[in-house]
Amino acid sequence: MLSSMACQPPCSYTVSHHTTASCPPSWSDHLETANGPCQDWLFDTGSLTRRLIRLSADAFSVAPLSEGWATLRDDECLALDLAPGTTGWVREVYLSGHGRPWVFARSVAGQQALKQDGFPLAALGSRSLGELLFVNGGFSRGRIEVCRYPTQWLPASQTGDTLLARRSRFDRDALGILVTEVFLPEFWAMLPRSPEAP
Repeated sequence: MLSSMACQPPCSYTVSHHTTASCPPSWSDHLETANGPCQDWLFDTGSLTRRLIRLSADAFSVAPLSEGWATLRDDECLALDLAPGTTGWVREVYLSGHGRPWVFARSVAGQQALKQDGFPLAALGSRSLGELLFVNGGFSRGRIEVCRYPTQWLPASQTGDTLLARRSRFDRDALGILVTEVFLPEFWAMLPRSPEAP
């Protein structure tokens, strides 16, 4: 459920995805079953946005799906060192190439730390958060963790129990932003020299 607190700026979308999964994922810093191309994309520490821009020959876009104040999932609270049930800003988007969704991205931050820092997570619109994190200065990136993402946490238009996902935490002073990126089947299908889905 969205908090009754007004968003700044006003919300244009509604966070509506399930907060629980029948079998919560086990996030890990390795995934032995992933092939070479998968490992390369999952554990690349550079900007995913920049890499997708290059891959798409500049035909890259960000399509917002939902955003607003909501109760963070338990695994997100744990990753951000927040108490269970903490309210935070939740932003979900598609990172697309040539108008086709390649990556589903979910970014969250605790309400108190976000307001104290003043980072404009609520005002990004169709701009890329990842690019801003890498150029804004002052953020340090934590380790990359990977998992097979639960179907219940995907947008309704996406299905599959084996979609590969990664997440990492970006910190600046007291602010922590957890960024999760799920690589969709269409991304792997178009990847040069790796037409097979993982």
